[in-house]
Amino acid sequence: MPANSTAPQGGAHEPVGDPNGSAVDGVTARDPTDEGTRDGDTLDQGAPDYVAAAALGRAAPRRPATEAEARALASAVRLRIMRLCLDRPLTNKEIAERLSANPATTLHHVRTLVATGFLAAQEERRGTRGAREVPYLATGKSWTLSVHDHRIDGSGRAMLDAFLDEIAHVDMDAAQEGNDPDDPSGFSRLGLRLPPKDLIELGDRMAVLLNEYAIKPADMTDGIPYSIFLAFYRDVTRP
Repeated sequence: MPANSTAPQGGAHEPVGDPNGSAVDGVTARDPTDEGTRDGDTLDQGAPDYVAAAALGRAAPRRPATEAEARALASAVRLRIMRLCLDRPLTNKEIAERLSANPATTLHHVRTLVATGFLAAQEERRGTRGAREVPYLATGKSWTLSVHDHRIDGSGRAMLDAFLDEIAHVDMDAAQEGNDPDDPSGFSRLGLRLPPKDLIELGDRMAVLLNEYAIKPADMTDGIPYSIFLAFYRDVTRP
C-alpha cells in the first residue's frame, strides 16, 4: 500500500513549485506571505492549463518525507485544505469559508503547506472590490511521500479526522440506499485471516489500482468529484 499517503489526491495538480519563488516545470510559486483574504472572484469553470500536469505531480517516484513534510501532513486541517484545493485554486478566504474557520488560522496552515511544497501559489488576481488575491492549488506531492521514517505524533489520527470531517457532509445512508448504477458511493467492511504472502499480495494489488487512478488527469468537464478512504490494518480486536 502507499505508505501513509494522504489517500488518493485524485484530481488536477501542478508539479511541485519552489516556495522561494522560482519556477519548477512551469509553475511559479509566490511568496507565501502574499496572501489574499478578501473577497474572491468566481473561479474559472473551464479546464485550466494545470490539468495536463496532473499525472506528473503524482507520478513522481515515492520517497521518504522530510521531517518538515511529515509534520505538515500531521494535521487534519491541512489535509482538508489540500483536498479543497485539489481541482481548482482557492484563496485563503475561500478556504476559510469552506472550513467555517477563521481566515487568520487558515493562513497559518496555508503558509505551512506552501513552505513544504504541498500547495503552490498561482497567478495573482483581483477580487470583486479590487483587492489583491493569491489562489493556491494542491501539488499532489503528498501522494509520492512515505512518512514511516518519522514517528510524528498524531499523523495517523490526522488522516482519520480529515476523513471523518469530510464524510460528515455526506448522507451515506441515502447514498447506499440509492438506485443510481453510476454512483459507487458506499461502505464495505471485510474481515480476513490470511497468511503473510497473501496479505502482501493484497496490499500490492490495492496500491497498483489506486496509483493507476491517482495519476489520471482530471476530467474538468464531465468529471464527478469523489474521494476514497482505504483502511488496511491489523485487527487487534480478534484473537
